[in-house]
Amino acid sequence: MPYNNLRKGRVSQAGTVYHVTTVTQNRTPYFEALDNGRKVVQQLMVLQDQGMAETLCYVLMPDHLHWLMVLHDGALSDVVRLLKGRSARAIGQSIWQANYYDHAVRQEEDLQKMARYIIANPLRANLVSQIGAYSLWDAVWLDHTLSG
Repeated sequence: MPYNNLRKGRVSQAGTVYHVTTVTQNRTPYFEALDNGRKVVQQLMVLQDQGMAETLCYVLMPDHLHWLMVLHDGALSDVVRLLKGRSARAIGQSIWQANYYDHAVRQEEDLQKMARYIIANPLRANLVSQIGAYSLWDAVWLDHTLSG
């Protein structure tokens, strides 16, 4: 399917929760290198600091990102483009496929249940036997005061 067809009918609305999934070029596992993954996570936080998107949870798999976020400012496509461009520059090479998948979360959907499913990706992929052993994830519902 051509990239332009993926964008047909795509509407972004401030205050809406989106589940965004995007993959690396050729599904190359760039994020097996923890430093590369941290650069992507840093850009998620920059977008939040700039008031563009509030990250509810994310998991950065070796070759793709799942991101549950609230869009605050700008079009979803612009926010994703900024994330991809900034993280690629931080890593020093083009890493992302041009397209991405998004799902506007309906009000009746359970965000915490969705976040648990997203965060469990490393378990389902058999990358770790418990999620605490995986470094590249976070969720706003996690009590960081209990860790460490």
